[in-house]
Amino acid sequence: MVEWVQGLMDSLGYVGILLLMVLENLFPPIPSELIMPSAGFAAARGDLNLIVVILMGTLGSVVGTLPLYYIGRAFGEDRLVEWADKHGKWLTLSGKDIKKADDWFDRHGTKAVLFGRMVPGIRSLLSLPAGMSEMPLPKFLLYSAIGSGLWASALAGAGYLLGDNYEQVEQYVGPASKVILAVLAVAAVMWFVRRRREQAQPG
Repeated sequence: MVEWVQGLMDSLGYVGILLLMVLENLFPPIPSELIMPSAGFAAARGDLNLIVVILMGTLGSVVGTLPLYYIGRAFGEDRLVEWADKHGKWLTLSGKDIKKADDWFDRHGTKAVLFGRMVPGIRSLLSLPAGMSEMPLPKFLLYSAIGSGLWASALAGAGYLLGDNYEQVEQYVGPASKVILAVLAVAAVMWFVRRRREQAQPG
C-alpha cells in the first residue's frame, strides 16, 4: 500500500493526491493517514509545495464525500421511514426512530460534519446521514471543507516534520480508528439490547 500510494504521487503529483483522497472517502482501506503524511514528506524533500498539498488533499476529500451524500439525498428520510416501518422490526428499528435520528442530525449536523471529518473510521460515513437529512449542499460542503482542511493540514504537517519516518503517523492513527469503530459498535449493540428489553416489557 505504501509503495502504491507513493508511486501514484510520484507519477501524478498533485493530481495523484486529489485522486487518492477522493478514493479514500469511497474505499476506506485507502487511509488518508498514509496519503497525506506521504505527500507532506514529498513536500519536505522539495518535490511538492506543502500548501498546494493541503489544498489538493482538502479538495479531494470534499469531492469524495459527494457520492454518499447524493445517495443519502436520493434515498431520503421518507423512504427510510417507510422501510423501517415495514421491515425494521428484526432490527428493533421503527420509522419513529429514524425521525428522531433525523431530528438529531438537523440540530447537530453541522458539528457532526465539522468534527466528524477529523475522526478516522467515521469521517467518510457522515455524508450519508447528511444527505438523508437534506442538509443544504453549500452548508455541507463548507463544514466538510473546514474539517477536511484541518485534518489534511495536521497529517501533511506531521509528514513534513517527520520526514523519512512519516509512516509513523499511520501507525498511531490507524489503531485509534479501530478503537473508535469498536466503541461505536459496542454503543450500537447496547442500544439494540436496550430496545429489545423495552419491547419485551409488557404494557
